[in-house]
Amino acid sequence: MRAAIEVRAIGQRTRSGAVTLRDVTLAVGHSELVGIIGGGGSGKGALLDAMSGLRPPSSGTVARSVSTIGYVPKGDTIDPAVPLARALRYTARLRAVPRPRDAVADALHELGLSAMSGVPAGELPGGERKRAAIAAELLAGPALFFLDEPTDGLDPARGRDLMRTLRGLIDRGATVVLTTESPLDAERCDKVAVLATGGHLAFFGTPEAARGYFGADGLEEIFERLAGLSDPAEAWSRRFFQFYRTVNGVAIPSVPPQRGSAPLVPDTAGPHSAGAPGPAVPPSRDAASADEPPDDDPAADPAADDPAGVADPDGAAGQAVRDSAEHGAPGALGGMAARMLCPVRQWAVLTARNTDALLRARPLVAVLAGAPALVLVASLLLFPSGAFDPAHPNPAGDVTILFWTVFGAFFIGLGYGLPLICTELGVLRRERFGGLGAGTYVLAKATVLLPVLAVADAVVLLVFSALGRLPEGLGFGAAFVTLLLTSLPAFVLGLLISAVVTRLPRAMIGGAAVSFPQVLFAGAILPLSAMVLAGRWISYLMPDRWGFDALGRGTDVRALWASGRSALGKPLLASYGTSFDRPVWGDWLILAAFTCVFLAATITAVATRTRVVVARRR
Repeated sequence: MRAAIEVRAIGQRTRSGAVTLRDVTLAVGHSELVGIIGGGGSGKGALLDAMSGLRPPSSGTVARSVSTIGYVPKGDTIDPAVPLARALRYTARLRAVPRPRDAVADALHELGLSAMSGVPAGELPGGERKRAAIAAELLAGPALFFLDEPTDGLDPARGRDLMRTLRGLIDRGATVVLTTESPLDAERCDKVAVLATGGHLAFFGTPEAARGYFGADGLEEIFERLAGLSDPAEAWSRRFFQFYRTVNGVAIPSVPPQRGSAPLVPDTAGPHSAGAPGPAVPPSRDAASADEPPDDDPAADPAADDPAGVADPDGAAGQAVRDSAEHGAPGALGGMAARMLCPVRQWAVLTARNTDALLRARPLVAVLAGAPALVLVASLLLFPSGAFDPAHPNPAGDVTILFWTVFGAFFIGLGYGLPLICTELGVLRRERFGGLGAGTYVLAKATVLLPVLAVADAVVLLVFSALGRLPEGLGFGAAFVTLLLTSLPAFVLGLLISAVVTRLPRAMIGGAAVSFPQVLFAGAILPLSAMVLAGRWISYLMPDRWGFDALGRGTDVRALWASGRSALGKPLLASYGTSFDRPVWGDWLILAAFTCVFLAATITAVATRTRVVVARRR
């Protein structure tokens, strides 16, 4: 019978060119619990991502014979503010699970979480949060689970309970592959893949065989063995090659297995004694069947007639669903294409969930209310009323107030966007693996926050006008559109920053980094005519420049300064040159263009960071 997963001589490189996996070959049988273990820099996560399809390998192939896959990334994968059962129902609707209420109830019951269905996911203990993440994947009934360090951060007792839960999935016919740094978890697996530093496969087999192979009393001693030589990674990899050779890229034993238990005994001279690899030995039928390599006879393959089966390496009968990075082609997640939902339906479900989460997340509500409040308090403390009084004009004060109004809108938009993606990367990865489109995800975020952003801009504008910080008789409609169109590109820019960082503090640093140039190059504090050529070119890339111009045009500051009632008016007007000469709608179009460009960049960043190999048939 075919293996559930066949990994054939895969390699992996990072964008910088660093090698994280080197010629890894193994096969995972159906209904097996397989653990990937290794120290730091061994490539555990890279192997799991390659096997799952989250990141296809740089070379080699990964083939799967199952059609439905579940993926539980590291960290929290369920919105912490929404009650557990409600959050799972949103997940079920996203994946078009029939009768979502019943499916959620069954999943909660199966994992022993029924009593906690009304508790927000963020308030669950660590072990229950992990089980809740598994429940979310269980909704679609996957036959293959991938979990990235599921027991990380759990005490031994909760870790043992979680491993029992995974064993229950195995007993029901699922196949589970996980990464772990816990020897206790590895002992509870059917097989372990031991990776050495640099992505070398040092061993693959049962935990008992691993202990014998490395001459260790426990799996924790394996790490000591791997670190005991000058070049342990390649040495153990060469030795393992003597036990597992490859024929047509498929791992097979180098000698036929003997009857009865035959634990592997380590070479007393150490792994360097293995010497150079010898020629590959063609497998006998018994040897091949012992470790479930692919059957060369399509007629003997029960998956050959299954459209979701794994095809023969030479393209024999059956539909292929496989990853083929060596040809640069996208791989497959069997059946995922069939589960891809209509983007409009996805958008509707996500918009409802985001609205629900927003109303329940007090920290986020505090950010949304705090940003405009900070802008208003600062303006009240800094600027006197009546700066735009025609009888007593104050051109220098006018410039500062106009710029602060525009920059306040930019600040509010940026603050609204920064925390939205980086704080839920686990949720995003899980949903993207389940078929969610990157564009749908970003647009759903924008749909929920756009009305909130419009209300914040309107409140700032109304308070500024009521307290005399803006001219009397100011056209509210045009000024509101200017502030909103200044906030929008800032909001999407905040989303972009949030999509490329991993933690909120880094997003805040990025927000500060993009805000500072808005102050310098907007052409308000320092007129464009006073800048060097490079500064003027940079100013074209600043949304605040166009918002400042549009608001200055809308308040008609040129007429106010040219009245002659202030000695500073005409010289200041001359220094700003043609800044307020353009039609307001021209500045609006430029701001809208910034929004579109930042939106496209954000969608691209989300898609690239959470890229999933979509199912394809051959």
